[in-house]
Amino acid sequence: MRQRLHWFAMHGVVRATAKFAARRGDAQARLIADPGVRSDPVPFYDELRPHGPLIRCRVSFLTVDHSVAHQLLRSDDFRVIELGADLPGPLRRLERRTHTGLLHPLRPPSLLAVEPPDHTRYRKTVSSVFTTRAVSALRDRVRDTAEALLDDLARDAAIDDQVDIVGRYCAQLPVAVISDILGVPEQDRAKVLQFGELAAPSLDVGLSWPQYRRVERGLAGFNTWLEQHLNRLRAHPGDNLLSDLIRASDADAALTDAELRAVAGLVLAAGFETTVNLLGNGIRLLIDTPSQLTLLQQHPEHWPNAVEEILRLDSPVQLSARVARTDTEVAGTRVGRGEMVVLYLAAANRDPAVFEDPHRFDVTRANAGRHLSFSGGRHFCLGAALARAEGEVGLSAFFDRFPDAAVAAPGTRRDTRVLRGWSHLPVRLGPAHTMADYRA
Repeated sequence: MRQRLHWFAMHGVVRATAKFAARRGDAQARLIADPGVRSDPVPFYDELRPHGPLIRCRVSFLTVDHSVAHQLLRSDDFRVIELGADLPGPLRRLERRTHTGLLHPLRPPSLLAVEPPDHTRYRKTVSSVFTTRAVSALRDRVRDTAEALLDDLARDAAIDDQVDIVGRYCAQLPVAVISDILGVPEQDRAKVLQFGELAAPSLDVGLSWPQYRRVERGLAGFNTWLEQHLNRLRAHPGDNLLSDLIRASDADAALTDAELRAVAGLVLAAGFETTVNLLGNGIRLLIDTPSQLTLLQQHPEHWPNAVEEILRLDSPVQLSARVARTDTEVAGTRVGRGEMVVLYLAAANRDPAVFEDPHRFDVTRANAGRHLSFSGGRHFCLGAALARAEGEVGLSAFFDRFPDAAVAAPGTRRDTRVLRGWSHLPVRLGPAHTMADYRA
């Protein structure tokens, strides 16, 4: 009964009202309840744009404007959302009485749900490992991991060259890299991937009851596993970031136990969840646009920019939101204290005022890096440099090895709104090339 009441407060009411409002054209409600928008959001971006830089919806504002989204991501007049905190009074009280207390990416002390000074303190504890310089030192590890995975694919392709590239490669590469950084033993990585898949919709609102139960199961499993993992590292520390954090926290109380678990859990989950989407989206885009793949094969110096263009055109993170701290004005419209603005990052990434011919995939686009897929301001993605490196190395290595790869079946998109990627993407690999073949 407690779970039912929590689902009702967090998702049930939203789900019911969104269906009603979506039928009447409410833009935010359609994001939640319109299956056509979820399956193919691109026409929706263009449908919304003529309504102006700030669209008034039933319970919030919505923007598809790059300038407005860029501004609000950096504005001190706005804060991040906190799970349950912005519900109407009775629902907020019911949510607080019935939630399980599990770590959640949108509940403090998660980095996604706090502001300075706590946010500054948490971020400082882990930021050094994700600097551009630190990630440069990890590139060899990323490449070695990619090559090992591709070796396995090449051996299997000799028997059957059709694979689910998400399960066999796009998921395996980032989870192996972040697991090395965080000291996760190899035998636990499949379990961590499973928890991540189950919990990915936790960033969405309006979940169905079955979706909600799967998310809670994933969060519960991840919480239990993470506590056991941290206890193992306390007993047997290693040369990894989590062992360093544990030592620092135990020595000078840099983080409480709850804060340590929240930081570790978010870094681990965020360290592979979005990169899985980046790799899958990139493989599909490049297979579907062979002229751009040919250009990259002839001019591999464009790979870093190609990753930016993939992030722009098919953003792994579609949405974010901010809440006004005080009465303010945005794009000439008054936004009252406590009102929410939904930032449609994926639509802002195709704003024609910023990106010429915005729906065209162009790996040489000069301003591709102006996308907002890594958020911005103080909440700019901590792992952006690592994600870029994994995208560049992972995609270039895949197409070096399998330059004739082709889509074998339509594939299945993930059943999520905030995160966008492929759950399954069947690919026919074609002949496996060695690096010597490619250079020849």
